[in-house]
Amino acid sequence: MPSELDTSNWSGEGAFTQLLIDRLRELDDIRLVRVEDAPATRSEADYNFISNEVFVAFATRERHERTKRFGIIPQSRTVSEKVSSVARLETVLTGMSDIGAPDYADEGMLQYLRAERIVPPYQTRGYKLVELVRIYEVGTPSRASEP
Repeated sequence: MPSELDTSNWSGEGAFTQLLIDRLRELDDIRLVRVEDAPATRSEADYNFISNEVFVAFATRERHERTKRFGIIPQSRTVSEKVSSVARLETVLTGMSDIGAPDYADEGMLQYLRAERIVPPYQTRGYKLVELVRIYEVGTPSRASEP
């Protein structure tokens, strides 16, 4: 079943971002995909820079854990744990031929940078399209405003 998608804060720009969203929604370990425009997006005469942030919420599973209360009274409690992580997501995306390995990765973020030259048929000079996509887990603060 495809995961839930929230694109209310996304302009829809970025072909690679759309491809990434489609692939993320196919994964069973992901419950929610939220896409937002990052504040760094800009456009000039000879290049367009698109920056998007993708937030994913991983599915959870519940398991019963036996403990002892006061060291002697047995009890059972339900513990909810995430099915996946950003590191596992990196491994899965790296295995996809149309996505590949991220250009940068750490414990809380994956970053992809794609660049292509666009030459419209009516112009002699084209422009460069640079697309930056960062993937975070939901609840992680954005790094777009960091120095």
